[in-house]
Amino acid sequence: MSEPFNLATHFLDRHVTEGRGDRTALLVGDRSISYAQLARLTNRVGHVLLDAGVRKGQRVLLALSDGDEFVAAWYGAQKIGAVTAEVYPFLQPKDYAYYLGYTEAAVVLADAVTLPALREAGARNLLVTGVPEDELRPGERPFRTLVDAAPDTLGAAPTTVDDVGIWKFTTGSTGAPKACVHPLRSPLESFERYAVQVLGLREDDRILAVPKLFFGYARDLVALFPFGVGAAGIAFPERSTADLIFELIARHRPTVLVNVPTMMSAMVAHPAAAGQDLSCLRMTTSAGEALPSELHRKWDAAFGVPVVDGIGSSEAYHIYLSNRPGQARVGTLGTEVPGYSAQVVDELGKPLPDGEIGPLRVTGPTIALEYFGDPERSARTFDGDTLTSGDLFSRDPDGCFRHHGRADALLKVGGVFVAPGEIEDCLLGHAAVMDCAVVGHEAEGLVVPRAYVVLRPGSAVSADELKNHAKAHLAKHKYPREVVFMPELPRTANGKLDRRALAGRP
Repeated sequence: MSEPFNLATHFLDRHVTEGRGDRTALLVGDRSISYAQLARLTNRVGHVLLDAGVRKGQRVLLALSDGDEFVAAWYGAQKIGAVTAEVYPFLQPKDYAYYLGYTEAAVVLADAVTLPALREAGARNLLVTGVPEDELRPGERPFRTLVDAAPDTLGAAPTTVDDVGIWKFTTGSTGAPKACVHPLRSPLESFERYAVQVLGLREDDRILAVPKLFFGYARDLVALFPFGVGAAGIAFPERSTADLIFELIARHRPTVLVNVPTMMSAMVAHPAAAGQDLSCLRMTTSAGEALPSELHRKWDAAFGVPVVDGIGSSEAYHIYLSNRPGQARVGTLGTEVPGYSAQVVDELGKPLPDGEIGPLRVTGPTIALEYFGDPERSARTFDGDTLTSGDLFSRDPDGCFRHHGRADALLKVGGVFVAPGEIEDCLLGHAAVMDCAVVGHEAEGLVVPRAYVVLRPGSAVSADELKNHAKAHLAKHKYPREVVFMPELPRTANGKLDRRALAGRP
C-alpha cells in the first residue's frame, strides 16, 4: 500500500502544527510572510479551486508572476490533490494556446501580466488577480475577491507518494515542450537527497533565485526545499537583471543564490561588480545549462562565492549530478547525488570506459513516469527508475562527470566530431568576451563552426583576433570559421541557449 503523503501538509502546514508558524516563509518586496500566513492563504486558495470545480488529479495551470499568490496557488492545488503545471508569465499568445490545449487544465490562474495573451489564446475558466472586477469578461472570475471570502481552514486531500502531483515541462529547446509526469514521491526524495544531503540547507537560510518560479529548478529551491527545513525564500515579479539581482542581494541578504550561467556572466561583466557586497552568500548554485570553466574562474575571481555546479532535468525532477559546497571541481558536474547512479554508455547502452563520451544513463528515485501524450518518446527515454539522457557526458577517473552538450548539437568538422562547448569555453577565456555560442553552419556543402559572440561592455575585438585566439588554444580544425557579433544571444524562457534560433540564421 502506498505511503500517505500530502505535499502541502508536509512542507507547509507542518510548521504551523509544530509551533513554527511565526517563522518567515517568504520575502516579497518589503513584505515578510510567515508560515502561518502562507498556510491560511493556501487554504483559501484551495477552497476557491474546489468551488471552481477542480478535483483530485485534474490539472491547474499557473500563469502567474512570482509572489505569495503564486506560491499559495501552487500549494493550494497540491493540498486538494490536483496536479500543478506552471508556465512562463511573459509568453506569446501562440505559446499559451499550446499549453492550454496540451494540459486541458480545469482552471487557469492569471494576472494582469498574462491575461491579455491568455485572452488572445482563447483561455476559458480563468481565475484572475490584479485586474479590476469590472474589467473581467465572461469566464473570468476575480481570484483575490474569492480568496478573501473563503475559509482559512481546509482539510488535505488523502494523497499518497505514488499519486501524480506535478508536471514539469521540458524547456522546448529541441522541440515543443512536453510534460514530465511526476508522482509526489519525486519532490520528497529530491528534497531529502539534494537539498539536505548535498546543499545542506538549514533553517536560517534565505534563498534567492535568478530564474522565475515557473522553472522547477527555481521553484523548488525557493518555495519547496527551504520549507522542508523551515527556511525562507525570496520572490519577486520582475524580470531578472544583474542590476535587480544585486539590489535584491543588498536588500534581503540571502545566504544562497540560485543562479544560471547566463546571469553569472552578466554579473561578472557588470560595471559595478567590484563594488558589490556578496559576503552574505555562502554559496551559489548553477544549473540549467553548462557552466563553462572559464566563467567559473571569472566568477571566483570577481566574487569569491563558492559555486555548486550541477545538472538535472525535468525528466529526473531536479539535480542528479552535483559538486559539493566548497569542493568544486571546475569544469565538472561533480558526482552523483546520493541515491542516484549514473553511467556513460554507448549507443547500445553498454558502459563506456572513463574518458569516453556518450549518453548518460541515470537511475534514481525521482525519474518521471512518462512524457504526457508521447508514448514513443517515453519508451526511448524512460525504463522504470532509469532515464537515458539526450546529453553527452564523460566520466573522469576520480568519478566526476563532464558535460559535452546535447548529442544533436555535435558538429562534424573535417570528418571529426567537435563539441561546441569546447570552442565556447575557449572563446570565453578571451578578456573581451562575455557570452558566446557555437553552432554548425553549412558553407559550400561543408559544416563549419560559426561563433556568435557577445562582448563585454566597452570591449572591442575583431573576428580575426578571436579566430586566432581559438587557433592558439584548440586543435587546428576546431577554430570557428566565422564570428558573428550580437548584442545578446537568444534564450528560452528557462534561460537556456536557443540553438535552434541561431541555427536558423542565414
